[in-house]
Amino acid sequence: MINSKKTRIVVIGVGAVGSTTAYTLMLKRRMDELVLIDSNKNKAIGDALDMNHGLPFIGKAHVWAGTYEDCAGADIVIITAGAAQKPGESRIDLLKRNVAVFESITTEVLKYNKTGIILVATNPVDVLSYFTWKKSGWPSNRVIGSGTLLDSARLRYLISEHFKVDPRSVHAHIVGEHGDSELPLWSLSNIAGSKVNLDREQKDEIFKNTKDAASQIIHTKGATYYAIALALDRICTAILRNEGAVLNVSTLVHDFHGISDVYIGVPCIVDLSGVRQTLKIKINEEEKSQLTASADKLKDLIRTLA
Repeated sequence: MINSKKTRIVVIGVGAVGSTTAYTLMLKRRMDELVLIDSNKNKAIGDALDMNHGLPFIGKAHVWAGTYEDCAGADIVIITAGAAQKPGESRIDLLKRNVAVFESITTEVLKYNKTGIILVATNPVDVLSYFTWKKSGWPSNRVIGSGTLLDSARLRYLISEHFKVDPRSVHAHIVGEHGDSELPLWSLSNIAGSKVNLDREQKDEIFKNTKDAASQIIHTKGATYYAIALALDRICTAILRNEGAVLNVSTLVHDFHGISDVYIGVPCIVDLSGVRQTLKIKINEEEKSQLTASADKLKDLIRTLA
């Protein structure tokens, strides 16, 4: 909890990702107050009512369908609203449609909240996080994108499956764009400190499955939402508990291996302030080149918003 005041989280957009995130936050009792906002007011009302009926099983919380005025005093505002990714559509193809959505949402949020943290999950998340930061005028540490946290979890899971170990014992990172130009940091991957022993073909196969995971899920059931909800919950927990947890979120970087002025997924220390700092990790020259290319791609997209 933050001090002694009631902790409030607002979720904007209660489609598959937003409603699952809200439900996950409620189940894990991360906040005292949970506000659901959606352009489809009836959907938000229905979700709030449904969740409230479960409170006798998990304990007290206040969940309601609200308006942007309820963003006032919120510790975290999570934005999951936006156009849904279609089968075969890249995250970048969503950009033009979702920028228009975010223009409207951020204008309303900023009317009522000046001190919280905005957590962006909508794709393309790096570009939309940069757009939100620019529009807000806030310090960049308080505007965070979900980044490559989920991608890194997928990589850790697939490595764990290969070696038949607990995925929590696998330490591996996906960095860069949350999308087509992301890259794995094999040079830093380890299992409890022991180097991940994979040949090039095995690495390529694992990374391919990591990168294609969202497309596979979208093809089979239409959308991804369980794992991203857990990733967003993890970020919220690190903030609210002032953990100083290292998470691969999207943040504004300054001379990160020569990269600046772009939101990109890198290992960050996350605490009550939001992103406290980025970690200056050591990467090899091939990884540095790929990360620079990923950043350049995002910068090109950001320039189209000017």
